[in-house]
Amino acid sequence: MENICLTEIAALPIAERIEAINNAKRALHAISPFRNEPVDCVLWVKNDNVHANDYNPNSVMPPEMELLRVSISEDGYTQPIVTMLEPDETREVVDGFHRNRVGKECEDIQARVIGYLPVVTINEDRKDKGDRMAATIRHNRARGKHSVVKMSEIVSALIKRNWSYDKISKKLGMEPDEVLRLSQVTGLAELFADKDFSEAWEAETEPKEEFFEYMDNHQSKMENEP
Repeated sequence: MENICLTEIAALPIAERIEAINNAKRALHAISPFRNEPVDCVLWVKNDNVHANDYNPNSVMPPEMELLRVSISEDGYTQPIVTMLEPDETREVVDGFHRNRVGKECEDIQARVIGYLPVVTINEDRKDKGDRMAATIRHNRARGKHSVVKMSEIVSALIKRNWSYDKISKKLGMEPDEVLRLSQVTGLAELFADKDFSEAWEAETEPKEEFFEYMDNHQSKMENEP
């Protein structure tokens, strides 16, 4: 019976075969003891149904981006793209922004995976955008470099969503002082435009100690003003 079923699936046109395999994975996932783990169910979906989020703070420089392309070209996709399923059945990237790009922009890889991408679906309790942003930060913090400006924008956005400093600190894996500093960056960038630091502070680099010292001095000055 199993062999007959597999033979029938193998005979289907490619799109129908992929969907049949995805459905089989979903059925197995529903009864799996690991059904609460997204990686238990990796699906292949058309790449035009996967779109980047608008808040990713992780930057990858051209050499690392090329290395990722070579890695996927030589070793294949070894990690799925973490996504959130939207009401319209499209998927927003939570983690894997650059794996998503490689699969869409590199013609040889796109041809090899016939216009599909490997995805997992983040647990349904992550539907709120604030929770998604926090999930992206947790996935990214040990990899690459976070844009300071982007990170400060995310912290500000979470504050506007009524997240407390303590909640942001715990959910994003940050020290409270780091959250405070990032919350102060937005809207203050112009204060540092004419300051000389030993190394230039750019969006793609970590903030330097001189920046923090200047910020602390500025904050102290403002607090002491009548």
